[in-house]
Amino acid sequence: MSSIASPTLWFLTIGVVLALLVVDFIATRRPHEVSMKEAVAWSAFYVALPLLFGLYVWNAHGGDRGLEYYTGYLVEKTLSVDNLFVFMLLLAAFAVPEVLKQRVLLYGIVGALVLRGIFIALGAAALSRFDWVFLVFGLVLLLTGVKLLRDAMSGKDHEVDVADMRVVKVMKRFMPVSDDYDGAKFTVVKNGARALTPFALVTVAVFATDVVFAVDSVPAVYGITGDPYLVFVTNAFALLGLRALYFVLEGALGALEHLSYGLAAILGFIGFKLVLHWAHLVWTSVPDVPTLMSLFVILGILAITITTSLVANKQKLQAVSEEELASRR
Repeated sequence: MSSIASPTLWFLTIGVVLALLVVDFIATRRPHEVSMKEAVAWSAFYVALPLLFGLYVWNAHGGDRGLEYYTGYLVEKTLSVDNLFVFMLLLAAFAVPEVLKQRVLLYGIVGALVLRGIFIALGAAALSRFDWVFLVFGLVLLLTGVKLLRDAMSGKDHEVDVADMRVVKVMKRFMPVSDDYDGAKFTVVKNGARALTPFALVTVAVFATDVVFAVDSVPAVYGITGDPYLVFVTNAFALLGLRALYFVLEGALGALEHLSYGLAAILGFIGFKLVLHWAHLVWTSVPDVPTLMSLFVILGILAITITTSLVANKQKLQAVSEEELASRR
């Protein structure tokens, strides 16, 4: 598939992404607690921007590419919510102060953008030369979906043990770690020696999770579109708004207790779609899954996931209320 992007469009897009990151760094240069009003305003901006850009893609390059863009963005935004959930667990596990959460999240977003840019370039090069890469990507997503489902059923998707994290163990071998945060500093002098701060540990832990999510998200959007530019721009738009979206959804994320089941289903579906696409390239009689069908399936899975999560959460609240009433009698 040929790309819709000229070198000029690539240059402009990367320039806009970098400019938005600079704005985010300026906005977080002074650590402060984020108000809901501030978080909602930034979130609205970062949702409106990709939606408007999709209109450009649709008008300039046709409905098929526009549909691929919006479907890919929906997939990436959904996966980014799971990203946020893991970030939330990490920030809680490392007891990150409220005023420092924005900066940790921003470092995580930058790391994710860099890693996904590398994966996108490698994926595009591989897909252009070898058809069997579609099969590999499909199997990766299917296995990831199975793992998500198993973790959700066992409850491990809600667990983060800092002491057991391999990256934390490795860092502690090379340098001592101070007990307290010192603003956004990565190192401090402790007892005459240089030591890492908890801020450095949580930042590296976030980077490590970025690697895992890059392995999942890039094949997922390649299952929607083969255009490397659309893959990049959907990833970038989905990630850029995470800093603000975290504070909007911080309370609501816990209510989406079936999120992992929905993500497992979405990744499984896209993985199956990629396997079918590989088979279609080898045997033309094997059907390909159209993008419009993919969009409807993904929307359906999300609708079911959100509905069942809200129902389950409501039932839990009712059960707790009934127990409190019973204890008062």
